[in-house]
Amino acid sequence: MVDRVLFVCHANMCRSPMAEFLARRLLRDVPVTVASAGIDAVDGAPMHPYAVAVAAGTGADPAAFRARRLRPEHLTGATLVLAATRRQRSVCTALAPAALHRTFTLRQFARLAAAAEVPATRGGSTIRAAVAAAARARGRLQPATPDADDLRDPIGGSPVDFRRCAEEIERSIRPVLALIRTAG
Repeated sequence: MVDRVLFVCHANMCRSPMAEFLARRLLRDVPVTVASAGIDAVDGAPMHPYAVAVAAGTGADPAAFRARRLRPEHLTGATLVLAATRRQRSVCTALAPAALHRTFTLRQFARLAAAAEVPATRGGSTIRAAVAAAARARGRLQPATPDADDLRDPIGGSPVDFRRCAEEIERSIRPVLALIRTAG
C-alpha cells in the first residue's frame, strides 16, 4: 500500500497546491502519493496565477490542477495530514476524528520532525514510522506560539509574497523528508 500525504489550506488555490507540487519534487524518491484540498474550496477552481508560477518552478506542469473541497474520505485515506493553520487542522480533526494522531500543521510537523527520534524499524511504512516518531516528540516539546504553527496566507499579496510562502513550505518539508529517510 502506498502512503498518502495530504496538504490542506483554505481554498486549495495557494498554499496547499504549492505544498503539493513542492513535496512531489522533494519526495520523488519516496513511495508516497501527495495531494491537497481546501476546507472551503470550490471544486474545480483554478490555482492562483502566482501559485501556478511557483508550481511550474518545480518542473511539473500545474495547468491541469483544479481545487477540491476537503471531504472526510480524503482525511481517512491519508497517512499524514499537514494543514496550513491550526484552525484548518481543527477542521480536519472535526471532519475525521480518527485522523487526529496523524494531523498536524505543516510547520508544527517540521518542528516535531526535527526533534523526533526514530527507533529501528523492521520494514513497513516509513511515513507511518515518521508520523509515530513526530507524535512521540509532540509530548516532549514545549508548546509553540500560534504564529510558529500557522503558515501565512499569501492571497492578496505580490509574487514575492507567494515565493516567500513557498520558501517557508520548502523549509518545513525538508525536516519531514529527513525524518522519513531516517525512518526508512
